[in-house]
Amino acid sequence: MAKRLPTDIPPLQAILPVRPPLSILILYASGQLGWSLASFAVGNLLIYFYMPPEQGAPIFPSFLFQGAVLGVLTLIGVLSAGGRILDGLVDPLVANWSDRKRSAIGKRRWFMLLGAVPFALFATLVFFPPDTSESAANFLWLGVMIALYYFFFAFYVIPYNALMAELGHTPQDRLFISTLISIAWALGFVLGNSTYALQNVFEGVGQQPVRAFQNSVVVLHVIALVFMLLPALFLNERRYARQDSSDHSLRQALSAVFSNRNFRWFLASFLLYWLALTFIQLGIGFYTTLLLGLDKSMAFTFSLLSFLTSFLLYFPMNILVKKWGKRRAMLAAYLIFGAIFVVVAFVKSIRLPKEYLLYGLAIAAAAPLATFGILPNAIIGDEVAREELESGKQLAGMFYGVSAFTMKVGISLANLIFPSLLLFGKSSENPLGVQYTAFAALIFCLGGWWAFGKYQE
Repeated sequence: MAKRLPTDIPPLQAILPVRPPLSILILYASGQLGWSLASFAVGNLLIYFYMPPEQGAPIFPSFLFQGAVLGVLTLIGVLSAGGRILDGLVDPLVANWSDRKRSAIGKRRWFMLLGAVPFALFATLVFFPPDTSESAANFLWLGVMIALYYFFFAFYVIPYNALMAELGHTPQDRLFISTLISIAWALGFVLGNSTYALQNVFEGVGQQPVRAFQNSVVVLHVIALVFMLLPALFLNERRYARQDSSDHSLRQALSAVFSNRNFRWFLASFLLYWLALTFIQLGIGFYTTLLLGLDKSMAFTFSLLSFLTSFLLYFPMNILVKKWGKRRAMLAAYLIFGAIFVVVAFVKSIRLPKEYLLYGLAIAAAAPLATFGILPNAIIGDEVAREELESGKQLAGMFYGVSAFTMKVGISLANLIFPSLLLFGKSSENPLGVQYTAFAALIFCLGGWWAFGKYQE
């Protein structure tokens, strides 16, 4: 007698998927806005809350020991780095789990639906220490909350990113989807920056700074949760996503991904890009004050101007890529990025008004920022499609998981290298260390340009 097939597991793709209309792509992009906003506070405000700036007196009370640990480390730095390491280790595990998952609602949506609430919840609880002053309980609480936050961050984001390759049926589709989610990410980032303004609003109605800050985080994370749930609840993954079953073990999936020579060259360039980008993020305050000789508030002006200008270039970049191709656009972006760091390194010797130089550098940075904001996700999607075409393996989750891990390695290395270079000098009288960081970033850009030159589109 022939064996009966199990009836509790539906086939992965019951009907031939159709290309999603714009309304579905916007629904999908709303999830990017949500997780961008939900991750902003932990990624950008953790030190602000636990090692607050002092303006006469600290903005917030001290919840953790503020001094050095083991000579050069801090408690909040150790916890933050530990969370990043855990995040990087979890990425490929969730990626493989997502690729192998079978679910009636879709193998990516299953993770997004279960992960959205705890993701937003633990991103919020990170800022609610149990004690009102320095204590071991606060340290333990923060360690547990950060670990849970990063686990559910990967639980939601890795399957979400994998959907981009599966919803994009052609290279043009994937480029357009990547543009949409880049815009959504930027909107989430801008909303996250409103935390400071919301804090002032709550303080204006009589709340203490800690409570005002916490309420700001709660409000924004509720908004983030709504956006994260939209695609998790309403996106018909099985109708629009190109998917196939995968029974590869973690080792087999990793082996398949890294055997893709083209993708390895992309990863090498991607790592070097994140090193260079993180150097800009870490160094903008130093470049503005010590090399350009401007007020530190101009660092925000640089960031805002470069962001707004890059935002305007998103759709023109799509037109340029159709004419040039992704490879040529990426190579040009690396060279422009490198040229910016050359100017930064020698900016003290340039006899032009420093404010004008800052504006010029911000506008010049817009093109590579738009390029790197759009194209990497589209390129990863192209490699997913290439792998499926050549080997029949559908490993979207693993491709995006490995890319996310590479990004986090780049960020972590930058955070180790940058402060070490500052030891050579970080004062107005001796800014040599700051200049060295610009030279190092230039080397990263040139290395990324060389590595991506090996990539075949």
